Amino acid sequence: MSRLLTFSITLLLSSLAWSGYLESDQDVLIPDAWTNVGRVNPAEELKLTFALKQQNIDLLEKMLKQVSDPDSAQNGKHLTLEEVSSLVRPTELTQKVVRHWLKSHGVTNCLTVRTQDFLQCNMTAEVAQTLLPGSNFHRYIRDGHSMIRSSSPYSVHDDVHQHLDFVGGLHRLPPKASPNRKQKHSKAGLHLGVTPPVLRARYNLTSADVGTAQNNIQAVAQFLEQYYSPADLAEFMGMYGGSFKHLSKVDRVVGTQGAGKAGIEASLDVEYIMSTGANISTWVFTNQGRHESQEPFLQWMVLLSNMSDLPWVHTISYGDDEDSLSTAYMMRINAEFMKAGVRGISLLFASGDSGAGCKHLGKDQNSFRPSFPASSPYVTTVGGTSFKNPFKVTYEVTDYISGGGFSNVFKMPDYQASAVEGYLKTVAATLPPVAYFNTSGRAYPDMAALSDNYWVVINRVPVPWVSGTSASTPVVGGMLSLINDQRLLKGRPVLGFLNPRLYKLKGQALFDVTEGCHLSCLDEQVQGKGFCAAPSWDPVTGWGTPNYPELLAALLAE
Repeated sequence: MSRLLTFSITLLLSSLAWSGYLESDQDVLIPDAWTNVGRVNPAEELKLTFALKQQNIDLLEKMLKQVSDPDSAQNGKHLTLEEVSSLVRPTELTQKVVRHWLKSHGVTNCLTVRTQDFLQCNMTAEVAQTLLPGSNFHRYIRDGHSMIRSSSPYSVHDDVHQHLDFVGGLHRLPPKASPNRKQKHSKAGLHLGVTPPVLRARYNLTSADVGTAQNNIQAVAQFLEQYYSPADLAEFMGMYGGSFKHLSKVDRVVGTQGAGKAGIEASLDVEYIMSTGANISTWVFTNQGRHESQEPFLQWMVLLSNMSDLPWVHTISYGDDEDSLSTAYMMRINAEFMKAGVRGISLLFASGDSGAGCKHLGKDQNSFRPSFPASSPYVTTVGGTSFKNPFKVTYEVTDYISGGGFSNVFKMPDYQASAVEGYLKTVAATLPPVAYFNTSGRAYPDMAALSDNYWVVINRVPVPWVSGTSASTPVVGGMLSLINDQRLLKGRPVLGFLNPRLYKLKGQALFDVTEGCHLSCLDEQVQGKGFCAAPSWDPVTGWGTPNYPELLAALLAE
């Protein structure tokens, strides 16, 4: 029976590629944590997102390289949203064909964006299942949150197949929040814990290192039905912000703040970007696309294509296993990252909290499991570290949870090739077996910061032992915002996409992390050990952690 089932699935998947299926490699299995509570009513209203094929993606990538390369004559000459729109806007034919197809099914309630490459349409479940043959909408519940998704692949009419990248709202359930609470007992007494003064001491920020530019904004983006509490933020700043000028309020919330208790993830992000990037105006993008049939992360990406004035730095603690996502979806999300980068926006993503990850391939066979968007070549990915001595502000070693590795989808970008090849040669004798990872893939993270044992104020109470790269990412983001602040005061353009600059520094202005390994597959071959830190760049902590005054000087010296 199992052989017959395998044959049937293989036959099905082989047919998907040519019969109008846009995301034939998308994992449509619903995770066990989600409970199926039944098919949706045919009259139920859905909101689906149609990603129209863009033009000039190769030219967009070329322009991103030019505006991000400190040695380029085009460095810093960022594009406006209107200029990006004129570059990537779908052809008249694409727009006409897709709209005609929708209209022929009675779908007319659609909104577009400034770049005209997304359509967001309302329709009943019955219409959606006719429009997208194969789809089958059910409601799923996890921890009180309800989502509508299809547990089977969808197809589109042959006439529109070449005009669409994917349709959002059928697959991809939100992953669980990532920050860990890990209690570590010690005979020697209380752990120091990480607070804003500790971070400022370690990364050499003085009380004068705060924002003063008028036109500088930073942001955190959250997608996990969490919200931050303004009262917690004020309490946190009152407790830990006494030694430096700071703001105690978020200037703008884009999206919907929930009710009830504040979430650890949301509190962590806001409290630490605002205490590191101190005195800088901060926005929170929260729970975009609250409708059950929308994908919150995708809704945030769509929003970026519709806002001409955006914060310069965004930090995002969100990720999925690469192998759970369709290639078409990831390639399109990469195009969205490039659209942000050419506008001068810096996108920082947490590298994840599963080390190298692990995927079980079969009997006694495993491989490492990269995470996306951490593995995207067009974002800056932030890993995690711990203090060597947990009772003092000392040098840092690898945090064993720090996500890192090599993409199985995206090739290694030119900007990092020599650094990664150098690592692979230097540690060749101690690398995991090559069957576990793709040596030619995009390697991550790019840099790191402390990710272990943070104090967070949540529901008016200081809570210790919060850990994860969702802590290190807003810390790095805050420091990049401070550097943007100094650049703006000097009439210079903002940093934008950081990686080409970062890799040209070759570790200058960062504290190199050379001790420790992160976790991976618990099997006989690797025995739970993934990659290890090494001098210069490594796939656990990237180039290391920021020495703020030196990094500021290096990024102002161009």
